[in-house]
Amino acid sequence: MALRLSLSLIFRIYALSLLLINVSFAKTLKRDVKALNEIKRLVGWRVVYSWVGDDPCGDKHLPPWSGVTCSTVGNYRVVVKLEVFSMSIVGKFPTAVTKLLDLTVLDMHNNKLTGPVPSEIGRLKRLKTLNLRWNKLQNALPPEIGGLKSLTYLYLSFNNFKGNIPKELANLHELQDLHLQENHFTGRIPAELGTLQKLRHLDVGSNHLVGSISDLLRIQGCFPALRNLFLNNNYFTGELPNKLANLTNLEMLYLSFNKLTGAIPSALANIPRLTNLHLDHNLFSGNIPEAFYKHPNLREMYIEGNAFKTDAKAIGAHKVLKLSDVDILV
Repeated sequence: MALRLSLSLIFRIYALSLLLINVSFAKTLKRDVKALNEIKRLVGWRVVYSWVGDDPCGDKHLPPWSGVTCSTVGNYRVVVKLEVFSMSIVGKFPTAVTKLLDLTVLDMHNNKLTGPVPSEIGRLKRLKTLNLRWNKLQNALPPEIGGLKSLTYLYLSFNNFKGNIPKELANLHELQDLHLQENHFTGRIPAELGTLQKLRHLDVGSNHLVGSISDLLRIQGCFPALRNLFLNNNYFTGELPNKLANLTNLEMLYLSFNKLTGAIPSALANIPRLTNLHLDHNLFSGNIPEAFYKHPNLREMYIEGNAFKTDAKAIGAHKVLKLSDVDILV
């Protein structure tokens, strides 16, 4: 028995030593070394002062570059995460990033990137998180972004994007969070987004979008997992459809500062998990159905700035918003 245990221990030590030898001799893929060094030249050494040496994954003398995470695949190391946020990086979005084909996370938020997102972004087939919010990126989103089939989280808010929201985003079947607020998008929200079975959070607030809520919900069984829907500060028109009540997982619905009309359907009070309902600063009229005041979970209902009857009351203690307050709050 003792001999058997000794042999087992020796075998494990031998296997571990082989693994360590393979890791120590693993070289970083030249493609990734070249791409990261190109990015380093573009953004300037003063910004990435911790990017020391030629190998972004580090070597026996130097650690990996700050914000760069590598993984060993076979006999090589590849870059799987690039997280360089809040570093005051100035200039155009570095196209060399799209050569890092094993990336699962690309986080460059809160910098000063300008120009468009290149169509080459579609190369990053393994990307799960793309975070470019709080930059100065411009132009239309490339339809190739719909090729990122593994994408789960997409953060593009607080930029200067314009044009239509690409319908190709509906190809992102793993997508859970989509943040497009605080841009200059125009046109209608593609109804095809409703086919995203895993989408939990959709925020397109503070853009220049048009159309009706009925347009957005025209696909049968749309948005089955949606919890948060932010449509505020746009130019949506028309009445609220009863179909909204089919979004049974909805918790937060923000419709403030649009041009929506008509009465509030009592069916919306049947959304079981609804906690926040913002109807303020539209053209709604009539009564607020009594069912809303009996809802077990509804904590806030904003109604200011409409043509409701005088006995209509808000729910929850909150500040009455004015149009001049919007720039302060967003």
